[in-house]
Amino acid sequence: MATKTGNNGIILFPDFQALKDEVERMKTELSMLLSERDELQFVVAKNINARYMLELGSLEYKAYKAQCAALRLKRKIELIQALKNRQAPVVMANVEETLDAEFAAYQQKLEEQMEKMNEAIERSQCRELSSEENREFKKLYREVVKLLHPDLNPDASEAQIKLFENAVQAYRSGDLGTLRMIHEMIAGQQSMDDAGQDTWSILREQREELAGMIAAVRESIARIKAEYPFTVLEILNDSEKLSERRKELEYIMDYYNELIQFYAAKLQETLR
Repeated sequence: MATKTGNNGIILFPDFQALKDEVERMKTELSMLLSERDELQFVVAKNINARYMLELGSLEYKAYKAQCAALRLKRKIELIQALKNRQAPVVMANVEETLDAEFAAYQQKLEEQMEKMNEAIERSQCRELSSEENREFKKLYREVVKLLHPDLNPDASEAQIKLFENAVQAYRSGDLGTLRMIHEMIAGQQSMDDAGQDTWSILREQREELAGMIAAVRESIARIKAEYPFTVLEILNDSEKLSERRKELEYIMDYYNELIQFYAAKLQETLR
């Protein structure tokens, strides 16, 4: 059987070298998939969401706020009527306290919608990377992922894990300068050497683990693409559908505003 010499002078058999090369290829593939997943989550999804919120977020917020107000008035009437039916005193402070508790989830959703609007506005004001900077940004992040990601480096130290977390944060915020600095710090870090009697078994275990992780990340990417905000791309990319969605939200808002007026009048009757 033919042999060749590795960088450290150890004689490598072709089958061993093939296994080693396959593991390195799988590590590269996994690092690229992890980078793609992070880009979808931290960049593409946020950009789509910002675009959607700037186009339709304000209308969605107003429509949902009107719905909450109408439902709260309706429930208020029911609570007051129930007290009157039992000939119990109507203490409005107690009624409002009950309503606050029952509609806490609605209020939370309104606040989340407002936060999304604020994030969209802030994102729209950020400087975008140039095409050249964006290519460098993605390339640096893929290399950082390969060298620091805990799934690819199970023996990573706490300092390395913290450095990777900082890299992820830099990627989320589009901070090319910080990512360059982190990449410079870890440049030249080597993969596993060809040494030790257990190297064969370690490589085989790594191959199995990597195959499972690659499949899992592929599934994760497919799931991300099937969920919001990717599901609204069809609306954003079609002016007619975008216009239809605006009209739909305006109709919903007008409908609940009419209900608010109706329930407000009914409330006055109930309180007499």
